[in-house]
Amino acid sequence: MAPENKDDLRERVLRASVSLIEEEGLANLSMREVARRAGVSHQAPYHYFPDRESILAAVAERGFDLLNERLTRARSEADSTTDAVERAAIAYVTFACDYPAHFRIMFRPELVTLANHHEADCCADTAFKHVPEMVIECMKAGFPESIGVETMSAFLWSVVHGFACLLIDGPLCEKVPDVEQNREKAIRDLAHATRRMIDATIEVEKLKR
Repeated sequence: MAPENKDDLRERVLRASVSLIEEEGLANLSMREVARRAGVSHQAPYHYFPDRESILAAVAERGFDLLNERLTRARSEADSTTDAVERAAIAYVTFACDYPAHFRIMFRPELVTLANHHEADCCADTAFKHVPEMVIECMKAGFPESIGVETMSAFLWSVVHGFACLLIDGPLCEKVPDVEQNREKAIRDLAHATRRMIDATIEVEKLKR
């Protein structure tokens, strides 16, 4: 049997880290336990990750890559500007549900200072660029530019990200039982409501002209 190469070992350590976070939470993430789960020596993880934060940065980087792939695909499948917003919103929240361990780390600066991890930081920027790009497209379609790209980007991101957080970690399912009973429908409805809001605003702007 051929010896396992360095990339395979690093991937094994990373998968073990994600599994540990999903099963026992971030508080229980330790290099020793990661090594045990990965089936490597206690010192092996340090060959790829110098400390706990570097593991979390790698998890975040992988998460941003996956999120970018989903947003790119969602936008490519859209047949209109606001359809792209709706599809991207669904892709974002669904990603959070599919990869909760990654999602819980990606936006937590107290866990990972992205500026200290170049690759992860670049991946984060690549994923986030979809938001202002979609806002600009909406403004070209008639959404009021006076609101500002940054303000509208913050608004859309807050709505979708907040929903995702409440869905996987907050009291949303407890307070709104229908969400828990049909999570996919709730995600679709939230995304469609966001699109309808933008569509309605564009229509109002057209009537003013």
